[in-house]
Amino acid sequence: MLILAFESSAKAGSVALLQDGMLLAEYFQNGGQTHSRTLNKMAEDMLTNCDLTPKDVDAVACAAGPGSFTGVRIGLSAAKGFAWAGELPCYGVSTLQSMAHSVMSFEGIVCACMDARRNQVYNALFSSDGEKISRLCPDRAISLEELAQELSQYDEKIILVGDGAALTYNALKERFPALRLAPEHLRHQRSSGVALCAYDMAQRGEAADGSTLTPNYLRLSQAERERMERENQKL
Repeated sequence: MLILAFESSAKAGSVALLQDGMLLAEYFQNGGQTHSRTLNKMAEDMLTNCDLTPKDVDAVACAAGPGSFTGVRIGLSAAKGFAWAGELPCYGVSTLQSMAHSVMSFEGIVCACMDARRNQVYNALFSSDGEKISRLCPDRAISLEELAQELSQYDEKIILVGDGAALTYNALKERFPALRLAPEHLRHQRSSGVALCAYDMAQRGEAADGSTLTPNYLRLSQAERERMERENQKL
């Protein structure tokens, strides 16, 4: 099974090819260019350099959120468009869970964090035994203070991953001396993690219908919040 995966939920963008659980290729870019400009081009070049064509792809996957509203939409559009053209299954995976795959060899608590602004992070916690991860809580938007209170319940070592990892580390390191920051090359959201999550879903026989795939933003966009505030003021 050849899976093409897209990841564009934050500043970094990447695409990956996974063949029966083995990573064939991954193109990663963190230069700040617009994902709508780079994502499809990276996928095209990667397939070409692997001597593959779109017809060789068996399934598509993407990070479905949380993350940047625009970035998540671009990734979903790219994945759904590719899947629709080839009539392929399309898997939407949790951005936070896909990040945890990068540090699966770590034994302890994996704390996946994305900067959600307003002194909050998009977060999920996972337990890792060095070979597999287990989810400890659902994806959520949580304040750094609330996260600190929750982390205080654990005696294990804690490692931070995600584009909000450094923010969280700087805010909490004095309270948690054992807190660790994942190395730079493992810290960011990556399409290889998206592909691995999708492969696990396929192995479990989970549905992958691109026509019903929707983003998981976890909270309203700024425009929607402002609209609701205006409406509430009229009441």
